Amino acid sequence: MMRIGLIGGSGLEGLFGGVGYKTVSTPYGDIKYLYKVYDDVGVIFIPRHGPRHEYPPHRVNYRGNIYALAKLGVDRVIATSAVGSIDESLHPGSIVLVDQFIDYTKRSITFYDDYVVHVDVTNPYCRELSRTLYNVGKKLGLNIRWGAVYICTEGPRFETPAEINMFRLLGANVVGMTNVPEVVLAREAGLHYSLVSIITNYAAGMQERVSQEEVLEIMERTSESLKRLIHESIEALPRDEWSDECIRFRDVFRKYVLGVV
Repeated sequence: MMRIGLIGGSGLEGLFGGVGYKTVSTPYGDIKYLYKVYDDVGVIFIPRHGPRHEYPPHRVNYRGNIYALAKLGVDRVIATSAVGSIDESLHPGSIVLVDQFIDYTKRSITFYDDYVVHVDVTNPYCRELSRTLYNVGKKLGLNIRWGAVYICTEGPRFETPAEINMFRLLGANVVGMTNVPEVVLAREAGLHYSLVSIITNYAAGMQERVSQEEVLEIMERTSESLKRLIHESIEALPRDEWSDECIRFRDVFRKYVLGVV
């Protein structure tokens, strides 16, 4: 059975119909997850910030979350996140599928502290997975765009207008606090990974102020569309294995990190 992982906020719990949390152990601590079978697909959901949203962006257990998905047999991951728009053509309430990132954090988190392993991130996000999400989104009539540069900041504070101006000059389209190192760890683990970003606000300096309340309001308003997008994309995904370099990375990860030969 194909297994798909979901990483995101508590709004995705609605896909699981009251299923209770289970626990999987990892070298980075225990991870809570939900599990449900849709037809012939097993779907595993990990709340990025914990079941009670208790971990801020700089304290999320990124390694534990990705390790857990790999240990549970996942090979494809759909992640969701709230982002601020740096691009005036990307309006609050719209959805963006990211295809590149810029790391502006101080995290440098990897599975390979004790091994010399250099992972290629020329294409950090899975194009096959993103293509499916985009096609389903268009079919549903969603305001969805495929192709954007995500710049990740340390958080938990929002950015200054001066920083946003700099990020725009660097070529970023959206800004957030959680996708790095998550996308890098997924790549190290050989997982097909795609990020669905929900534009919740214009970034600092583009509107009068930025607030957590505004972010939560937009996320709540778009939650039903997001759940439909993910549910129908799961149904539309090809069931065969995608043969690309992810398989090679997965073999290295299984050998050095999971200890499986």
